[in-house]
Amino acid sequence: MPTLPPPESDASLLPSHGQTEQPRHGRTGGPPADLFSAAHSGVSRLYTVAMMADLLGVGRATVRHWRRVGLITPAHSADSIDWYDYATLVVTRDLSRLLASGLSLREISQKLNRFAGGNPEQAAALASRVVIDGRRLSLRQSGTLLAAGGQRQFDFYIEGIASGSESPPPDTASASGYPALLPIRGASDLVDPESAHESEVVPTTDELLDLAADLEAAGSFIEAAEALRAVLQAEGPSAGVTFMLAESLYRSGDLPGARERYYVAVELDPDHLEARTSLGCVLAEQGDFELAAAAFEGVLRQQPDYADAHWHLAGVLAELDQPGNARQHLLSFLALAPESPWADVARDQLAHYDHEPAGTP
Repeated sequence: MPTLPPPESDASLLPSHGQTEQPRHGRTGGPPADLFSAAHSGVSRLYTVAMMADLLGVGRATVRHWRRVGLITPAHSADSIDWYDYATLVVTRDLSRLLASGLSLREISQKLNRFAGGNPEQAAALASRVVIDGRRLSLRQSGTLLAAGGQRQFDFYIEGIASGSESPPPDTASASGYPALLPIRGASDLVDPESAHESEVVPTTDELLDLAADLEAAGSFIEAAEALRAVLQAEGPSAGVTFMLAESLYRSGDLPGARERYYVAVELDPDHLEARTSLGCVLAEQGDFELAAAAFEGVLRQQPDYADAHWHLAGVLAELDQPGNARQHLLSFLALAPESPWADVARDQLAHYDHEPAGTP
């Protein structure tokens, strides 16, 4: 089994729009070339957040943001774990295309909702028909382009898009999609109205969560962590937000901080299996393989169909010189997620085990 990759602290590994988030256990790289083919064999499979993020080349926080604002809905949820079907994967591909254009997550959801009259589910379905020009989105319908308000675009504007003419001036919002008066400072400044200037607006919890997701999508993990700390300071302990904070700390390369926050998330919600799985990943990266194996085994006792935990446990068991047990978890992983971005590595490792000399421990 491949050894665990180093923390994502190197600048070359920090994902931005269109870059693939490094898997904690497995290969990097994009999806198979035929992933979105109508004949693809995985159309009946389900994908976890980690799998979708790796296939799409976005951060896991981005997928969770789309879930939180209603643009996607899981096909199945259990113990804080969401599974998504192939149709949702296709929708998120279109959302990823908009994100890669430089628009923020908040801008995308707001502008799509304007096309759909405020219905997030319909907004996501329209994403494949959206044409991007700078920071302007238009909806393609019957050979014409419609603005967000439903007005038909003038012919010269349509020709401008086709010919690659200069983009229109940006919106009055900042580059991140938030009002320019919302500064990025420490957590206490973000939530304390007495410390803010009169001209500044104290953000709401939803705005802070949106901000954290946008910062993560841009690779600004430390700033994202500050926004999430502000939410915890304002709202009190929360397993979900603590887990998000741990994820930001992990992606910033702060493994000790991430480890501590994952522990807190599990203490707040023992059924938060995604936090327990991520805790196992951090324990493994720090060399605590026996503790990591115990964490993954606990997750699988509660949720045997969680493919990610089988994948991570197989890697840890390989480190503990238990190739037979590792092989069994690789087989379980492939049975559950044959279209996973990590499936090729799993098949290669199985082939390696099958060719090992008899009597190898």
